[in-house]
Parts: sequence; structure tokens; C-alpha cells
Amino acid sequence: MKFVTSYSGGKESALALYRMIKQGHEPIALITTYNDSAERSHFHGLPEAVLKDVSDALGIPLWLIKTKDENYAKDFEAALLKAKEQGAQACVFGDIDIEGHRAWCTERCDKVGISAAFPLWGESRKDVVKEVIDSGFVANITTIDTKYLSQDFLGQQLTASLATCIANSGADICGENGEYHTFVSDGPIFTYPIEFAFGQCVSNNNYLMLSVESLSKSLFKI
Repeated sequence: MKFVTSYSGGKESALALYRMIKQGHEPIALITTYNDSAERSHFHGLPEAVLKDVSDALGIPLWLIKTKDENYAKDFEAALLKAKEQGAQACVFGDIDIEGHRAWCTERCDKVGISAAFPLWGESRKDVVKEVIDSGFVANITTIDTKYLSQDFLGQQLTASLATCIANSGADICGENGEYHTFVSDGPIFTYPIEFAFGQCVSNNNYLMLSVESLSKSLFKI
């Protein structure tokens, strides 16, 4: 089956994509919503250069959905329709168990006549984190909710011991309630690790966000 995947750059979307590929399905594109005014992707705050690095390392074309809040659903559906026209039968999402997310994604897919696939749905959040780590994905924490996690977590690579620390802090081990977000730079579906650096740390209410910047251009400097 050909599919597109809603790709945030984080650990669940990477794992969902990995599972689909292992099952023999063919990805034709990564679709990522992008806030033009902020010059960052929605939710995970990744710049276009980093998203293109991800696309290159995965060997899967990137479709940026440049949209505003009021047009978000309509623009997402337009990307899904384009995917359908190119042979995609489904869009894959990394959601685990939040019913509102599943309903929104399913409605978008239903409107254009493709399936919504949720490879991680209904699984233990703890088991999902363990599989991400055990599979060899390199995921660094880029956003935290300071109500649950201290600034010390920012930038750290997700490991089994760090996941235990997250759970012990009172946060969800998977960050499914927004306690933290990650950026995946390497793993079993990457042909090479992405070269990146952390930039400035930005505060937004109770959230701290560490910017991720591409180093790919520096590789070609003389």
C-alpha cells in the first residue's frame, strides 16, 4: 500500500513510519504543517532546512503544508487529496490514545476518501518509548512543559534512564499530554544521521523550546 505520513519530526511519527515500512508499505511523502510567519513547523517548531534534511536522510519527499490556523483543516485536506491523486491509499499518524486527535485525523481523511492509519493506537505509552529507544532512534528533547520538567531536560537524548526520570517527575513518559517534544535525527530508517545544532531557547508561557538548526550547509564549506 502507498501512503503519506503526517510527520512532525518527533519520536511517535518516526516510529509509526518505521512500522509501516517494515510491514512492506511504500511511503510517497512526509506531510508537515508549517507556520510561515514563525518560519517553523507547527507543534515541533522545526525550520524548513531541518525538515528538508530529514526528508533527504529518509529518502522520502517532503510536502510542507504552509498554513494558518483558520485554514489548517482545509489545507491539510488539500495535501491529502494531492496524495490520493498520486496513489496514496492512507495517511499514517503517530497518535497513541487521545480520541480527539484520532477523530480529527480520521475526519480529514474521510473527506478526501483515503484511510487514516494509526500504527501505535491503543498501545502502552511506556512500551512506545521503549520501542523508540530499543529500535535505535536518536531523539533529543526540544520542548518541555516547565510545570512537569526542568530546563535540564532540554537537549538531552531520550534514553531508558532519562525516560524513567521523566516518569518520576510526574510527567507522562511519552509526553503525550504535551509535557515534552522530541526531534529525531537518526534511526533505522535514516540513511545517515542528520547534522544539526541547538540554537536559542525561547519561552512561551510555561513552555521552553530549544531551536534546532541545520548544519548541512557547513558540510560543504571550504
